[in-house]
Amino acid sequence: MDAEGLKPSGASAPCGFKSHPGHWKHWISGHEVRVKGGGMNHRLFCVLERDADDLGGSSIVAIDGLSKPRRSAADQRDYRRALQHRAEFARRRTVLE
Repeated sequence: MDAEGLKPSGASAPCGFKSHPGHWKHWISGHEVRVKGGGMNHRLFCVLERDADDLGGSSIVAIDGLSKPRRSAADQRDYRRALQHRAEFARRRTVLE
């Protein structure tokens, strides 16, 4: 898996970020980074925060993630868990204590 392609870039992707070989996909209340590697599809659910003083400035906040075999559907429980973590971050501005 090569995730080093995730880097700041032009304004064509969400909040000025894009990745290669993975890519950003809009997700309810956030964004999803998709990377293929090792016969698997990997997902990282993120929230992009601009000018977040409580986070030390603009930030990419990793909310949750999953890996699944290629050409298989992700379990809806994984997406529900990610949405719960996103809601927790929105309430408390943290997901871990």
